[in-house]
Amino acid sequence: MTYQETLDYLFNALPMFQRVGAAAFKKDLRNTIALCTHLGDPQDQFRSIHVAGTNGKGSTSHALCAVLMQAGYKVGLYTSPHLKSFTERIKINGQEIPEKEVVDFVKEHKSFLDEIKPSFFEMTVGLAFWYFAKSKIDVAVIEVGMGGRLDSTNIINPQLTVITNIGWDHMQYLGNSLPEIAAEKAGIIKEGVPVVISQRQPETDDVFRKVSHEKNAPIYFAEDTFEVAPFENGTNGLRNYTIRNGALSYSLALDLLGDYQSFNLPGILQSIDLLKELGYHIQTREVRSAMMQVCSTTGLKGRWQVLSENPLTVCDTGHNENGLQIILKQISRTPHEHLFFVLGLVNDKDLRKVLSMLPKTAYYFFCQASIPRALEAETLAAMSENFGLRGEIEKDVNTAVEKARKKAGFKDMIFIGGSTFVVAEIKEL
Repeated sequence: MTYQETLDYLFNALPMFQRVGAAAFKKDLRNTIALCTHLGDPQDQFRSIHVAGTNGKGSTSHALCAVLMQAGYKVGLYTSPHLKSFTERIKINGQEIPEKEVVDFVKEHKSFLDEIKPSFFEMTVGLAFWYFAKSKIDVAVIEVGMGGRLDSTNIINPQLTVITNIGWDHMQYLGNSLPEIAAEKAGIIKEGVPVVISQRQPETDDVFRKVSHEKNAPIYFAEDTFEVAPFENGTNGLRNYTIRNGALSYSLALDLLGDYQSFNLPGILQSIDLLKELGYHIQTREVRSAMMQVCSTTGLKGRWQVLSENPLTVCDTGHNENGLQIILKQISRTPHEHLFFVLGLVNDKDLRKVLSMLPKTAYYFFCQASIPRALEAETLAAMSENFGLRGEIEKDVNTAVEKARKKAGFKDMIFIGGSTFVVAEIKEL
């Protein structure tokens, strides 16, 4: 098969959660274990770091990858979902898996894939582990897809686990309370393996303590060690932070511009300290350099990404209640005259919560991503009207962006988001 034929096979023959939702969700690890056994258990052939959480796990994974790369390691990075290209999910030192490797993997193992019929995600995890082992990487940073306990990535034996935070998302799969959701995320905690909790939350701290105690896993609440405060926007598109660790105080500049990085940074810094204790040679100057170029070295996109100025146009993949709250606060303190939203959502979220949060003073362009899970733009517009949100319907994401730019003035602001898949369709991303 050609690469396009291979992709068509993967997307069409195997269920893909991002596109179809619940039909692709598997509640056990049997297929993943069977596939990796068939592949010779590649997940056991490299060191790994496992990252879970409701928000921040993507930024955290990319930041840790950037630091390890800067320190001279050959680093695999597995994340999901992809924005533009399937190959974004699997990278080594910032370089996406070559299309030929994807074709060769499917060609070599298609009969087995046809036999066990794994989900799209299960197959992609097997492909990533196979490619990392084949490429003899030093270490992989593995981002959980959803939850943790039953996520396909949870067959690795990592040296370190990280849980960023717990919020309301995917409740139909993970539970209807924060402690229930935390218990699913805590499923990545392994016997004797240190676990970092990036953000303290009174509803979930005891869950993590209990599981780590049962697993004899040293637990580190990163906020107890690292105090993080943004103090100004730097030059050249960087954001400056003051970091306090006991009596030690220093500044750190990031090319990740979202306010929510304040919640991710303690976990990232705590993880780096633990990696040093595990024998990784990481210098302070390498951390500083890496954090200034996370996006450029790893290819991270869509996290408070400024697409253009005048009017200021920003996109962000944040899509749940917790993430959107922080994004909306950042929008409110960003200087602008009028605010325009290019908004699209998926149909399996608690839409009332999201819509009730959005600013009534903004003008909205209601759109929909080109996936089956997308909420129809007409339905979104009708529901939004009940919450006092006004605007117009433009189904196509990029046409909606063009219309917003024509309507916006020089000092106005345009925000594009609501769904990862809306951001993914922006032409200039």
